[in-house]
Amino acid sequence: MRQTMQQPTEVATAIRNLDSRISLHGVSLVVRGEGAPVFLMHGIGGNASSCGALAQLLSEAGHRTFCWDAPGYGESADPRGPVDHSGLVLQILASLAVGPAHLIGTSWGGVIATKAAAQAPDAVRSLVLADSTRGSAVTGDSADRMLARIPELAAMGPEAFAGRRASRLLSPAADAVTAAAVRSEMAAVRLPGYTAAATMMAATDTSDVLPSLQVPSLVLVGEDDVVTGVAESRVLAESIPNASLEVIPRAGHAAVQEKPAEMASSILEFWKGLS
Repeated sequence: MRQTMQQPTEVATAIRNLDSRISLHGVSLVVRGEGAPVFLMHGIGGNASSCGALAQLLSEAGHRTFCWDAPGYGESADPRGPVDHSGLVLQILASLAVGPAHLIGTSWGGVIATKAAAQAPDAVRSLVLADSTRGSAVTGDSADRMLARIPELAAMGPEAFAGRRASRLLSPAADAVTAAAVRSEMAAVRLPGYTAAATMMAATDTSDVLPSLQVPSLVLVGEDDVVTGVAESRVLAESIPNASLEVIPRAGHAAVQEKPAEMASSILEFWKGLS
């Protein structure tokens, strides 16, 4: 089911339908289940499908999940310049009118989620950061490396770009099906969306924001993550007040795709403690 929704009553009707796709503010959302709202944000090389298995498990456990295609990704419209990704998330949540939502962000998605939680804590029930980071502006070198990906993608094209980068996202223990899915999703990136994402990451360092976060937080990371890494996730967990850190065995940077059941179990247990 594919619909474009703008009016609150139309949105309310659409999100009662299971496994539907709606569009708000130029952003396509895959909606599953009923219950407390959960908003899931993929990484810079993914799309809504990257979070699909985790979202399905959470919806089966009694939650209504919204997986976005970030601007310029999947079925969402291409941006025409810089994007305020966290502000857009908050705008979508306001239009959905579902109340405070659990935010789950993987990698780049976690940076967006962090900024959204800092900007509007009343709109956020909890924060889950999976294989995430403080942003690429932590050092000048990391910001430069992030920006260098834009001309690399433009020159190589998405297929070759994915061929060069996708394998680094995976644990050595990853199965062939998951590896193929990760590569296929990265091969589907489009330059406008990726440019907006990389530009945002290169300008972002949430180090000063993390200690002021006011929402319950859980940090998850694959033990084999060589992209952002366990050490960076430990920094996140130690910087956010009362945050917990869990390491997912036999998972890499793409833990959300490699180990969705393990991640769902950790997240659901975390949410139980919020009641």
